[in-house]
Amino acid sequence: MNEYDSLQTASAGTAVSTSKMVRNTYMLLSLTLLFSAITAGLSVWSGLGNGAALILMLASFAMMFWVQKTADSAQGLIAIFAFTGCLGAAMGPMLSHYLKLANGPTLVMEALALTSLVFLSLSAYAMTSKRDFSFMGGFLMTGMIVVVVAGLANIFLHIAVLSMMIPAAIVLLMSGLILFDTSRIVHGGETNYIRATVSLYLNFYNLFLAILQLLGGRQR
Repeated sequence: MNEYDSLQTASAGTAVSTSKMVRNTYMLLSLTLLFSAITAGLSVWSGLGNGAALILMLASFAMMFWVQKTADSAQGLIAIFAFTGCLGAAMGPMLSHYLKLANGPTLVMEALALTSLVFLSLSAYAMTSKRDFSFMGGFLMTGMIVVVVAGLANIFLHIAVLSMMIPAAIVLLMSGLILFDTSRIVHGGETNYIRATVSLYLNFYNLFLAILQLLGGRQR
């Protein structure tokens, strides 16, 4: 086999590996999102309080380290379902709040539909265009820090305009992260499908919450 044939074989092997990575990641992402939806529904049905939701949210942060530590083993699958299940349940009180608004169920479904549309469109673009969006990493990290600081400050300032600007900024940042994380999968920057699923799941989760806040604020 000459050098050209070797390169051809290596390229074909890489393409197969990437295709498998994408398939496994999006299959697991679909399952974790479905599981989160179930736990969120149970949380709303049971009337979970804000205190319990906060505990679940804090527990999910600890579970994220468990996921990262066990991502290379079968235990990682248990960890990621525990992690996404907790986050889904923690969303219960917020969903209950919006569901009580006039036309609340429609509002939640609109937010879910818009989130899915944005997520699928950006993921498809990143995969089909083959563009490398790694250059966005520094900008996205800086943006996240600014949004976190602004969010913490607004807890005390209670500025109405800022309350709408923050979720709008999160929508933009999550959109950028969807491109960034999908690009990393396509270009081999992430080769573990469990870790890749966590990144994309958090993008979808935060995008949904931000869009829900924007739609809810508009309705109010």
